[in-house]
Amino acid sequence: MMQHPAILALLISSLLISGMLLYAAWYGARIIRSWNLHSGSELQLQLERRTYLISSILGYALVFQVLSLFFFIFTADTLHSQFTGAMCAAGSLNANGYGYPTFFLKIATCLLAGVWLVINHVDARGYDYPLIKVKYGFLVIILMPLVLIETIVQFRYFQGLHADVITSCCGSLFSVGKGTIGGDLAGLPAAPMEWAFYACLALALVSGLFVCLKDRGGYVFSAASALLFTVSATSLVSFICLYVYELPSHHCPFCILQQEYGSVGYVFYGSLFVGGVAGMGVGALMPFRNHASLSRIIPATQRRLSVLALVSYLLFALIASYYLVFSPLRLFP
Repeated sequence: MMQHPAILALLISSLLISGMLLYAAWYGARIIRSWNLHSGSELQLQLERRTYLISSILGYALVFQVLSLFFFIFTADTLHSQFTGAMCAAGSLNANGYGYPTFFLKIATCLLAGVWLVINHVDARGYDYPLIKVKYGFLVIILMPLVLIETIVQFRYFQGLHADVITSCCGSLFSVGKGTIGGDLAGLPAAPMEWAFYACLALALVSGLFVCLKDRGGYVFSAASALLFTVSATSLVSFICLYVYELPSHHCPFCILQQEYGSVGYVFYGSLFVGGVAGMGVGALMPFRNHASLSRIIPATQRRLSVLALVSYLLFALIASYYLVFSPLRLFP
């Protein structure tokens, strides 16, 4: 199964991205150790010239890393027909012990990649490289190791896929009382989860508008955004999917990716991802607001990120609300 075109594309892209990040991390470590903007040494001049190349390489690499998350989900969904018992990506990911770890690692690395791109964008607009050590420290210590781990785990996942494997269907994995994480999420009561979802949405909207209008409360909005991201993902399993499928017991968050349901899952996950990255980006920039070269750049960037996050979460909420209102399924009298 390793010869499958989509699998080969994912493996090759992961290797290339990992190679680019290793190259960037090598020079990033030198920058962290030796960077001194007030020095006119030959080493400093080399580092200044090199940082443009590294930033460009990382920009492209991390954009592809973000896109790889959605391509991985698409590939897992496409592969389900190869396994007995699988009905969607849920079964494909459960075909061996590396599927879901790869999936969650990709979510983590893509969110962090998005935050790095935000920091890099702001740093590039400062005249004195104000965040250069911050962004390369983030790369070397956190992002690069996680991407390397993800690449290895993803390889083990695809290497361990065999067509003769009998896997579980999503109905089994996300059934109430199953004793799995999916079963626990499916077992969350729908009514309280609906209240929690809309309450978190209201909190994010209020705090986001406060950032846009008052240029204050960035940490609060970032925390509210992270909370809404988590609650929204949980709500998909708990009750939103039920209205999409018009079935009171089908909690799978992957079947909504299929054409039978208009591939609405990609819109759900895309809007959720953009909102999460933008919200986290607002908080990530907060410690640097008082830097002289960024005193005007960061507030303006945070306002744009707040608007982007709010629009993304509102899109998610509007689509979810559409299904809640117009679906013939009624969970409550």
